[in-house]
Amino acid sequence: MCQLLGMNCNTPTDIVFSFEGFRRRAGLTDCHSDGFGIAFFEGRGVRIFRDNHAASQSPIADCVKQYKIKSLNVIAHIRKATQGGVTIENTHPFIREIWGQNWVFAHNGNLKDVPDMSESFCQPIGSTDSEAAFCYMAEYLKNRFRRKPSEIEIFEAIQDITKELSQKGTFNFILSNGEWMIAHCSTNLHYLTRKAPFGKAHRIDDDGVIDFNDYAKDGDKVTIITTFPLTKDEPWVKMEHGGFVFFKEGDKIAEVVGVAKEMEDDGTLGNRAAA
Repeated sequence: MCQLLGMNCNTPTDIVFSFEGFRRRAGLTDCHSDGFGIAFFEGRGVRIFRDNHAASQSPIADCVKQYKIKSLNVIAHIRKATQGGVTIENTHPFIREIWGQNWVFAHNGNLKDVPDMSESFCQPIGSTDSEAAFCYMAEYLKNRFRRKPSEIEIFEAIQDITKELSQKGTFNFILSNGEWMIAHCSTNLHYLTRKAPFGKAHRIDDDGVIDFNDYAKDGDKVTIITTFPLTKDEPWVKMEHGGFVFFKEGDKIAEVVGVAKEMEDDGTLGNRAAA
């Protein structure tokens, strides 16, 4: 399958340190070599870089490192294809307009029997289950709300449609409209929030080290979401199966706590909610 990376902050921040470790998983430390993409929200716009070649070797990925673009919300994806060819149109993240905003989505998993979208206003361009699922979500939201609803209504609606799609397979995803970020865990997803007091971090995938004291100031909050932890010495939180987290300005503002997979298999624990 694929791997996901997201960043949600309260001050414009570059994602270079995390992305440089993440991109190594595309052919160097792991096998996710069937393309990559990364999207940066900039005001109401989105700057997207994609390549259908491995991120670890891609000159386009090198540009991301050189640009050091600062953003409040970033979503990146490295692909190991399950459905659809290794082409640009099948490369995540995907983008659609909803209520006059750009929404960006990236998925890790494999969905079977995704609903047919051929008669819908929102249609996939490529041939992945991921893009079809995103289109289905967008169509559902537009039909449910003619105007942009409140954030909590959006969070609840995303939970409803996700539960339907999750019946069709593995559905880890990160979603953002540039104001907030929602993460859903089906199998593996982790997050951490960096805030004062800042310290050093050591990447897992190479020998990269950073001291955030050199870059951050008191009051800064940066949340990183990823399939598997990127650093050795930070307090990553593992999301449980079926969990949802809503982030805004680097803070976790709402959460639906999932269940440990082994407990779910035993039938001993149900979902718990917290906010």
